[in-house]
Amino acid sequence: MSVQPGQPAPQFTLVASNLKTVSLADFKGQKVVLHFFPLAFTSVCTIQLCTVRDHFGYYEGVNAQVLGISVDSPFTLAKFKEENNYQFPVLSDFNKEVSAAYGALYDEFVFGLKGVSKRAAFVIDENQQVIYAEVLESAGDLPNFEAIEALLK
Repeated sequence: MSVQPGQPAPQFTLVASNLKTVSLADFKGQKVVLHFFPLAFTSVCTIQLCTVRDHFGYYEGVNAQVLGISVDSPFTLAKFKEENNYQFPVLSDFNKEVSAAYGALYDEFVFGLKGVSKRAAFVIDENQQVIYAEVLESAGDLPNFEAIEALLK
């Protein structure tokens, strides 16, 4: 069961692609958009994060912090971020605890891979409450960016 709107956001601290730790609590007082994605360098994941990248000015304009999260290692994510020029932190949930806490973890993904993040989006308000939750069962689907942006206005 995924985290639902109205619930407090599960707190976390993860290692970013620059090997620094990032905590959800760091962003108290501003909105946070979490984008969970299955694996770096796969086509739909790249589209998901590139859509955020290309609308980044919008998120900055509404004082929203975007965080990308996958189970890839920080080293893989560093290359992924560099190649795609993402302006937001990309965090490694290598131990799968945060994906599980948000209810965004596949038991089994393609090729029998276990413990991969589901494609999901969550919006967290200034008080660290979840105000939007979307967990996609099909990795081929993208989050509803229009709904997320409308909520941030």
